[in-house]
Amino acid sequence: MAETTTGRRERKKAQTRQALTDAAVRLFTERGFDNVGVREVAEAADVSLSTLFKHFPSKEALVFDLDADIESALIAAIRDRASGQPVLHALRDHMVRTRTAVRTDDPTFLLVESTPALRDYARRMWSRHEKALAATLADATGLAPDDLAVTGLARFALEAPSLARASDDPARTVGDLFALLEHGWTTTPLARQEDGPGQDV
Repeated sequence: MAETTTGRRERKKAQTRQALTDAAVRLFTERGFDNVGVREVAEAADVSLSTLFKHFPSKEALVFDLDADIESALIAAIRDRASGQPVLHALRDHMVRTRTAVRTDDPTFLLVESTPALRDYARRMWSRHEKALAATLADATGLAPDDLAVTGLARFALEAPSLARASDDPARTVGDLFALLEHGWTTTPLARQEDGPGQDV
């Protein structure tokens, strides 16, 4: 009985969060982020202002409903990877699966890109995720949390999808970027040209 009640409560919370996010993105897109107050978002979602702040600590956070879920999934991708799977491959597969479906014409993406306050929030959010991912990679590899190998991989992994987003096949491009990281510059066609006839030694 308690489990059923807990499940119902969690579903209700998720529905409320989704309603708030949907209302916020719609109003911000229609009228501009700076022209909409949090009280208007609460009213549009049919909840009280206090309920809004129970779910979201700030106006900017309304647009990033999946912030905590994204970080948890990043950590789980490393901690729960298959036995024997390298962390690089686990991270690559996770980024391809979760971060290459975002389209540049997605309303939320366009809203964030066109709003300085939201871009700043997104940068801070990804910085938190980067630190959490680096710490998890350190745990998985036995390296220090500030070792360049784990901090560099964490930064690269989170930036790769943004580099791939403009390509015709973002998933393949992310895979290519990780392959470049894994195998190095010397395996690329351009590097082979540099080593070809007529090049200075």
